[in-house]
Amino acid sequence: MTEPGCLFCRIVAGELPATKVHEDDLVLAIRDINPVAPTHILLLPKSHVASVADLTSADAEVLGALFAAAAALARSEDIEERGYRVVTNVGRDAGQSVDHLHFHLLGGRPMSWPPG
Repeated sequence: MTEPGCLFCRIVAGELPATKVHEDDLVLAIRDINPVAPTHILLLPKSHVASVADLTSADAEVLGALFAAAAALARSEDIEERGYRVVTNVGRDAGQSVDHLHFHLLGGRPMSWPPG
């Protein structure tokens, strides 16, 4: 299911360009156009879910696929050994700017804590 006007649904549908680094039946992973780390990849479910707040147990398969893709990409991007971060934002105060669930795979530099 897609959401009309959703930026990420349009990318998933191939209506807008993106640099794809992974695609399977459930997940599309693309390079972020404004990276904050040497490796900054967005992992998108192909079906529209607005955020973590909207997930249900029916989304378990797609969540597993998202995290499996993140782990495989960390290996292929050569950031697995030194470490990486997988982040999602929920709501405007947390920094969510597109209402389509997505995870940021960040690596290639030291990360500080707490973020933001």
